[in-house]
Amino acid sequence: MAHNMSLGHDHGEAHHHDHGHGDGYGHSHGHSHDHGASSRGRLIAALAVTATILIAELIGAWISGSLALAADAGHMLVDSSGLVIALIAVHLSQRPRNNRFTWGWSRAEVLAAALQAGMLIIICGIVAVEGISHLINQPDVEPVPMLIIGAIGLVANAASIIILAGGRESSLNMRAAFLEVVNDALGSLAVILAAIIGLATGWVRADSIASLFIVALMVPRAFTLLRTAIRILMEATPDEIDLDDVREHICGVNGVKDCHDLHINTISTGVVALTAHVAVDSGLSVAEHHRILHTLEDCTAQHFPVAIKHTTFQLEAKDHSGHERLHHGAA
Repeated sequence: MAHNMSLGHDHGEAHHHDHGHGDGYGHSHGHSHDHGASSRGRLIAALAVTATILIAELIGAWISGSLALAADAGHMLVDSSGLVIALIAVHLSQRPRNNRFTWGWSRAEVLAAALQAGMLIIICGIVAVEGISHLINQPDVEPVPMLIIGAIGLVANAASIIILAGGRESSLNMRAAFLEVVNDALGSLAVILAAIIGLATGWVRADSIASLFIVALMVPRAFTLLRTAIRILMEATPDEIDLDDVREHICGVNGVKDCHDLHINTISTGVVALTAHVAVDSGLSVAEHHRILHTLEDCTAQHFPVAIKHTTFQLEAKDHSGHERLHHGAA
């Protein structure tokens, strides 16, 4: 179908979209269960490794007196609970939609990511205070147990990275879990370096430096993850999409006079929704309305950095906006 749009993009190519609406919107969601099962398996395997490291580091911190090991154990505790939350979120996201939850439980993954970020920020505060205290008051630290447990942790974290690497782009939850184990590996490396410095020079304050380094690794990730989750929950326009550009494309469709109440937001990873009121020429036939609707659906699904495949367009006469109860300004 040729698109009658005076825009910089080439709309002359043939499109092969099924616009049948018999099953809701003609969208296929059959892949979600496969992704959920794959994510669940990866998370369970990563949880087993992380829980093992947590126990080892707690024992090692108690034997050696190492704050760096204790900090990394705290990190592991957050990661373990975060992986449990992620598993719950994966399970909830597979629950079917109903009349109460019309989007299903897709955003459970976003809530889980926000909770993980909050837990990380709390742990960072506790470890930072203890790290500064240990820098001032030199602690008693045994470097040998630090070195052994740090090496075990590094190997185990490398295994977790391999497990989660293949699924890190499937959801915000999986991406968060992958970044956590990468930072865990860096934390284990910091513990090893602090232990080596302690053995070589006797300067055990390297342990405190390592604990503060682990905090420095956690803080940016925690705030970035929290920011992303909050933006999704606040229904902000995705960063990759310019709302004015979308509006320009919509208004460029032949027969469209105006576009207002335009909203684009992320429902969950990979699911972006758009709603808009589109004013069209008066007196258009039903066939022309269908042509405009199909053109808008094709354009929003294909011509932006993020495919917007769940769209709701209200086609209306230009003077209809005066009858609307709620006005959202320029949007």
